[in-house]
Amino acid sequence: METDILEQIKNDASQVIKEVIEKAKLKKGQLFIIGCSSSETIGEHMGTASSAEAAEVIYSVVVNELKNAGIRVAVQCCEHLNRAVVVERETAEFYGFEEVNVIPQPHAGGAFAVEAYKNFDDPIVVESIEARADAGIDIGGVLIGMHIHPVVVPLRLDNKKIGKAVVIGARRRPKYVGGERAVYNEELE
Repeated sequence: METDILEQIKNDASQVIKEVIEKAKLKKGQLFIIGCSSSETIGEHMGTASSAEAAEVIYSVVVNELKNAGIRVAVQCCEHLNRAVVVERETAEFYGFEEVNVIPQPHAGGAFAVEAYKNFDDPIVVESIEARADAGIDIGGVLIGMHIHPVVVPLRLDNKKIGKAVVIGARRRPKYVGGERAVYNEELE
């Protein structure tokens, strides 16, 4: 693989994750979901050119940045594993997620899920994180919204790509309750 595209992916990933952490107002201990098509990051169609190299570069930047901020990380597998999620065992125990028996592979889980499973301290796969994520990034159109606690709010990012893949950031906000007399906390919007 060309070093130019990997360097671009690395630089883009660094800018995107810093922006998402800031705009989502993430705090230590919160849960962050990442969905990533490594194929899309190198300019190919999703599921057609799994790239361990691109996944490794993105992981090293994005996951390490999140972990350094004390944010719990969840990584979505591809549709061939029904979008199951790789998490640290400690995270699953904290939230009460049930472990399932599968090990992600490049074409059944995706290169990024493989990278997470390989590098987490004590990785397990859970079928669902029960819409408990506080925020996340969707790299390449892999649809992470189901994992974020309602209500999901898109983040308007200045940095919209990692490599050749479109990136969408999202965060949760509490539901509005009340009626026309209600006053809302602008810090939570």
